[in-house]
Formats: sequence, C-alpha cells, structure tokens
Amino acid sequence: MQQRVSLITLGVRDLARSLEFYEGLGWRRHADSVEGEVAFFDTGGMVVALWARASLAEDSAVDDAGGWGGITLAHNVRRADEVDAILHAAVAAGARLGRGGAPTPWGGYSGVFVDPDGHPWEIAVNPGWPLDENGRPRLE
Repeated sequence: MQQRVSLITLGVRDLARSLEFYEGLGWRRHADSVEGEVAFFDTGGMVVALWARASLAEDSAVDDAGGWGGITLAHNVRRADEVDAILHAAVAAGARLGRGGAPTPWGGYSGVFVDPDGHPWEIAVNPGWPLDENGRPRLE
C-alpha cells in the first residue's frame, strides 16, 4: 500500500444542509456528484465526499454511535490572517467556532471550526510545513 490518502468521506445527517455549508465556504461540487445522494469535491490531489452518515456506516462495516469519530481534518494556510478569515467565513456559513485563531505551543497559529455535522476542521499556519505553489505542505 502506497503512503497516501485518496478520499475522505464525511458522514452527514442532511446532505442538502451540508452542501449549502461547504458551498458557502466556496467549495464547488465535481460533476461526478450524484444529486441528492453523494457530493464530491476535488481538493487538489485528494477527494472529499459528503454522504449520508447511515449509508457510510453501513458501507464501512461499523456501528454509528453518533459521536465524534476521533478524526480532525486540517487545512493549512500561509498566514495568520488567512486562518482568521476562514474561521469567520465558516461561522458565517453555519459552523460553530471551536477555538479562535491563536498562537500555538509549536510555533504556529491555528483555530478550529466544527461543521454542521460535528466534523472539526483545524485551520493552521505551520512554519515547519511550508506550502508549495499549489498549497500542499512539504514535510521538511
């Protein structure tokens, strides 16, 4: 198995509401999306999908206890003001602010929003992981 992730699927309770939220952040659905069933977003080397939580649990062979699944997604940016702008846009689109942007103990700057289905997203500047011209982190 190669060391990479191709797809992250987020289980959602209400696909229309989740689409409204992510599209409110400026994300655009890919043409392969199936109206009313699943939405795909090309994130530049990886795909993020939104799919009914019950269908995802069944397909993944797990029981859904309805709680946090032990995963936090992250989006790295180049500057602290970008962190704050994205957190503000997410809250305006319907997210809950989990943690406002602030300096971190590891020398960066980050904050967290939680999407309408409870998926936490850390928005961060990490000086140890510079971003290339496409916004992909380089582990150095």
